[in-house]
Amino acid sequence: MQLSTRRATAALVFLGVSTFTFVTIEVLPIGLLTVMADDLGRSRSQVGLLVTGYAVVVVLASIPLARLTHHLPRRLVLGGTLGVLTVATALSAAAPSYEVLFAGRLVIALSQALFWSIAPPIATSLFPPERRGRVVARLAIGTALAPILGIPLGTWLGEQAGWRVPFVVAAGLGAAACIGVMTLLPHTEIQDSPARRGSSPDLRRYVVLLIACAVGVTGFLTYNTYVTPFLLDITGFSSDALGPMLLASGVGGLAGTLIVGRLLDRFPFGAVVAPLGLITAGLFGLYAFGTLKVATVLLIAVIGLSFSGLAVAVQSRTLQIAPGSTDIASAGTSSAFNVGIAAGAFVGGALIDATTVRSVALVGGLLTAAAFLVMLSEPLLTRRRREVLKALDELLEPANTSDHDPAAHRAAGAP
Repeated sequence: MQLSTRRATAALVFLGVSTFTFVTIEVLPIGLLTVMADDLGRSRSQVGLLVTGYAVVVVLASIPLARLTHHLPRRLVLGGTLGVLTVATALSAAAPSYEVLFAGRLVIALSQALFWSIAPPIATSLFPPERRGRVVARLAIGTALAPILGIPLGTWLGEQAGWRVPFVVAAGLGAAACIGVMTLLPHTEIQDSPARRGSSPDLRRYVVLLIACAVGVTGFLTYNTYVTPFLLDITGFSSDALGPMLLASGVGGLAGTLIVGRLLDRFPFGAVVAPLGLITAGLFGLYAFGTLKVATVLLIAVIGLSFSGLAVAVQSRTLQIAPGSTDIASAGTSSAFNVGIAAGAFVGGALIDATTVRSVALVGGLLTAAAFLVMLSEPLLTRRRREVLKALDELLEPANTSDHDPAAHRAAGAP
């Protein structure tokens, strides 16, 4: 069933609200670390586990959940996923203890693991195939707005009224998104919809993309997890300047999402490679010029712009080259992202314990450079594969001819 443009756009808006809610609720405990620790009587590291455990669940559960629900109606799966988000977030807000809160967070993580597997294919199925890249970019606007609006406002609200209040607001947003998508999405779906299969399936390209994604995100998070001490200790900003600095990065991220959305359908490969190159240049620039405030502001904005563009481009590329189901391919990409998030935080933490915080920019840049080179190798790998297949065809062609040509059989002495 094909929706009208207006109804499809409205459904896309509610899907964007969903992405905004998931990203906000995932990271919010970091902003409310002290408030939550004091209220729950736990250490800050234990509150930090609410984020770490969340990421681990997303990594482990994405592909199994995508496989388990692959043959179920998309509308019901998405609605159920958002329903679980709503209930689990409300449970987290009312949690009487740390253990109940932790359990609620893990359930939210399960819903997120499935959501990122099915939301992009569902969103693109509402529009013509030639608009796939632009639709993915519009879906990601909610993701880009979360660091600019969701997390700062949620942190402020939690500090003013208690950490449970922003969780209640997030539960309300989840409920609104659930009702919206269940109302607007079609009750019947096209089983062989082009959105459920890659338009140019290629297993090798997909594997290259996963490797580049995991390594590139690790590099970015190696630096970004510890951006605050970098700005304080290396650049020399005061604590009052941190808010505007992080806002500049967030605004850059929104700009990157909007810019790359115009390029995805025409340059799907370049839209992945270029952001990796810009992030690499930005991180090396921070290592070299991180003591200069003006240069640091500009570089952080470029890095924020590029990373958001990379995230959108990877998702769009996944839908293009998915070797099988786009749901399962998206689940693989989501897992790769979360592996990078966890690995980046670990690598950065090890670096600042062993050296100075300045090293996170250098090592992060080396990792994103490696991801950049991996992506550049993709055409070479594809060309070699085609050359091997062509050589095999040429090698087998005479044998095939002799099997079917009587004259060839007689020349070989066959009866």
